[in-house]
Amino acid sequence: MSWLTALLALVVVAAGLLRWWRPAWYWLTFGVVLATLRVLVRYGSVMEACGLTVPPPRWRLAIARMANRPAPESRPPRILRLRPTRTGLVLRLGLQPGQDAFDVAAACDRLRHSFAMYGVTSRELRSGVVELRMTGYDVLKRVQMPAKVDTAPMRVPVALREDGAVHYRDYRSTPHALTLGATKSGKSVYQRNLVAELAAHEVALVGIDCKQGVELFPLARRFSALADNPDTAAELLDALVAHMEGVYQLIRAEQRINADVPDAEIAADIWDLPEHLRPTPIVLLVDEVAELALFATKDEEKRRDQIITALARLAQLGRAAGIYLEICGQRFGSELGKGITMLRAQLTGRTAHRVNDEASANMAFGDIAPDAVLAAISIPTDAPGLAVTGDSTGGWARIRTPHTSMRQAVNACNRHAHRTPVLPGFAAFRPELLPTVSLVKIPAPTEAPASV
Repeated sequence: MSWLTALLALVVVAAGLLRWWRPAWYWLTFGVVLATLRVLVRYGSVMEACGLTVPPPRWRLAIARMANRPAPESRPPRILRLRPTRTGLVLRLGLQPGQDAFDVAAACDRLRHSFAMYGVTSRELRSGVVELRMTGYDVLKRVQMPAKVDTAPMRVPVALREDGAVHYRDYRSTPHALTLGATKSGKSVYQRNLVAELAAHEVALVGIDCKQGVELFPLARRFSALADNPDTAAELLDALVAHMEGVYQLIRAEQRINADVPDAEIAADIWDLPEHLRPTPIVLLVDEVAELALFATKDEEKRRDQIITALARLAQLGRAAGIYLEICGQRFGSELGKGITMLRAQLTGRTAHRVNDEASANMAFGDIAPDAVLAAISIPTDAPGLAVTGDSTGGWARIRTPHTSMRQAVNACNRHAHRTPVLPGFAAFRPELLPTVSLVKIPAPTEAPASV
């Protein structure tokens, strides 16, 4: 028995070390089995303690009285499926008559403590079916994206959610987005990771970086157009508006509206066009939008109004023409002048990294998800990349972007530089690429022979 005791002690020590150093490895080796047993054994009592049970039906009570048997117990939600994942467990529940998905959502924190899990979130799949996603460890402490992700055209993975799922940026469902964050909050890394993921797709990237191009110009080989100052940005936005109008003329010419064409074949945006006629979709990335809205002179005010008007037009009309906006900044409030709130209302997707005040968080979520405001202002300073994301549905979640260095992003853009389309009408904004200079090692001079 001594060898068996030593082996058991070795396993316990190994499990403790894995849980401390490599929580993901601990979960895959020991945690998933222990958590599954814990959920199955405690399920009935935990549901009853959390108030997630309903009394038995009257006909069962009547039968119990007639048969002189004990009254049946209260019924918890039925377990439809229990599926382990690489970060936790997914528990699908069938609600009993009289139960509501809100009751399960309100009990998530109690379920987390009762099942000894790190986090529990719920969402309603359909009427009467609720899915609980339980994480076994802090997946946002050390972000590790899965090897296989579900990619699609105009849909890229950008972060990991707190429930262990991958957070995607889907331009088809959420055309325009706003990203806020204070200095050193991870906003630039989020944008850099987004560009690196988009580089492999058939899409044109257009950038405006008024910090003299220090963020976007290193990635210039994958950009079809770039602007590094407000004057050039105003001209670039006008060119985008003209491009949008030209795409609408193409869609109008190819709609083929007549009695012989089914409704499903009538074109209303670029994705309804035949592939050989479909224009390349464009993603416009704006870094530090406040630099476009500030002015000090009358001429700068006129330029500012021109820029904000063009951005508002692109946000309102650009989706059908395949133009999508990614606007980043530290603040995006009404103090930036007229037209800003109208532009913000068109930005469906919202992502807020660490902000310096509650007002900045209200700019992102005050009008769509007030509950996310408190989560945004509670992000610690020692967790760069941690953010809160939401959309117009009112739902929100914590996410964290994997750290992507500038060198990694540059390598991704250089690797897919052949995918960079040449947009007609944007030749003046095409970034000038310096030729690659190979470093040649110059041999050290040798001493001349001494003269005789």
